[in-house]
Amino acid sequence: MSDRHVYEYALLRVVPRVERGECVNAGVLVYCRAKSFVGVRTHLDENRLLALDPHADLPGVRAALRAVEGVCAGGDAAGQAAGDDPGRRFRWLIAPRSTIVQPGPVHTGLTADPAGETERLLDLLVR
Repeated sequence: MSDRHVYEYALLRVVPRVERGECVNAGVLVYCRAKSFVGVRTHLDENRLLALDPHADLPGVRAALRAVEGVCAGGDAAGQAAGDDPGRRFRWLIAPRSTIVQPGPVHTGLTADPAGETERLLDLLVR
C-alpha cells in the first residue's frame, strides 16, 4: 500500500442559471501532494447543457474550462498562478466563485497514479 498516495478531487460544474440550481458536470480537478501533481480533465456535453438552458453561452463555458486547464498546466498558460506550486494552483481553482463554471466540494481518495485517476474520475463522474 506504500505506493498509493492520498489525493483530493473536485468536480467542475457548469451552472447555466444559478437561480435554478441545476448543473452539468464538465470536468474533474485532481491534486496529489505526494506526487506534486495537479491536473484537470474536462468534457462538456453541450446537448445536456443546452437541455438545461437553450441560451447557454457555449463559447464562454469552453473558454472558462480552457482557463482552468491552463492554470493546472502551469507555465505561461497559468497567468498570475504561473509561479505557484501545484497545491496553491489547486486551492485557487477550488475556491468558490459565482461564475457559470464552479468547483464542487472536495473529496479524497488513494491512488498510485494521479493522472490515471483523473481520467478514471472523468469517465465515472462526467462522461
